[in-house]
Amino acid sequence: MTATGQTQVVVLGAGVIGLTVAHVLSKDARYKITVVARDMPEDMDSQAFASPWAGANWSPMGVYNERIYKWEKTTFDKLWDMIPSGLAIASPSRVFYDAGKDLDALWYKTLVRDFRVLDGSELPVGTKAGVGFQTVSVCPQAYLPWLKSELVARGVAFVRKRVVTLGEAAALAGPNGVLVNATGLGARSLIGLEDKDVYPIRGQTIVIDNPDVREFMCTELTSAEDGNATYIIPRPAPDGKWTTILGGKYQAGDWDTSFSAADARGILARCAALCPAIADPATRVLRHNVGLRPARRGGPRVETEALDLPWKTEWLTEGVEEAETGSAGEAGTVLVVHTYGFGPAGYQMSWGAAEEVGSLVDSHVNPNKA
Repeated sequence: MTATGQTQVVVLGAGVIGLTVAHVLSKDARYKITVVARDMPEDMDSQAFASPWAGANWSPMGVYNERIYKWEKTTFDKLWDMIPSGLAIASPSRVFYDAGKDLDALWYKTLVRDFRVLDGSELPVGTKAGVGFQTVSVCPQAYLPWLKSELVARGVAFVRKRVVTLGEAAALAGPNGVLVNATGLGARSLIGLEDKDVYPIRGQTIVIDNPDVREFMCTELTSAEDGNATYIIPRPAPDGKWTTILGGKYQAGDWDTSFSAADARGILARCAALCPAIADPATRVLRHNVGLRPARRGGPRVETEALDLPWKTEWLTEGVEEAETGSAGEAGTVLVVHTYGFGPAGYQMSWGAAEEVGSLVDSHVNPNKA
């Protein structure tokens, strides 16, 4: 508890999940919020976190899960409402499936806008079946700075710091405080947490400029054995113009962040097969992206635990963490809310997951409100 009677909340991680959680919590004046991270929203060239490299739209992934459906529905509706601001855009969409798929039974038909089954004239050569709908997308280069600016305006503090242990992070929140652990892949290496179910999924994409490519298109997004995922995502650009991101790669367990020319050639070929305009000489290639999606076996982890302070570890000399955090070894309990492991779906689950985190915090800190 701070001197003003507020509950100290530390959000560890400044990717889209951490920032969105901070945004939800910052609506409540009873929380004094600090975002602590090694990589900040302005670090758009850092490959040490996933958010700058994401496709950042809503795409159909996986199978129906009640909890995740709620997260995605909440997020889709929130982003859809942002369209008038220019932060998000709506785009027509076509998703292609193998023959025999029960398209009328797809789990997401009530989540998106204007869902319909495609007729044969709308199918590119080589595809068998598909559906159409309206989806929504944002651009990380504009969206993440917007989130930060919103938080700064609400009095949220940002501290650039590399945190080594779970105890160090908890000490920053202090006794009776709240730690939101939104560390993504860092949850694997954070001492005291060391979640070995966390793993990377390597992605590689290409950003292009072509005014004739304005439709989201993809083949069914599955964990393909060849590591390929084919998608075309139009997105708003910070300068007000649209760009399009072409993908991609989906390589589970691959930590390689280097550019692959072979992957780039494959991406261009597969995407041009769906949208021939991509092969037009007028297409301008703006950049190549490689990033690591922070996935977790068993799915995202959104749950609480209580951590007692002072926290001890055999891996650091006693007193080191107290000196780093200035905590003087105060005794007490910190509420830890783990919020990580969203894999390729961080943006499209962000607002729904953040609302759940807000409810979890409220139920522990302000039970009468929850």
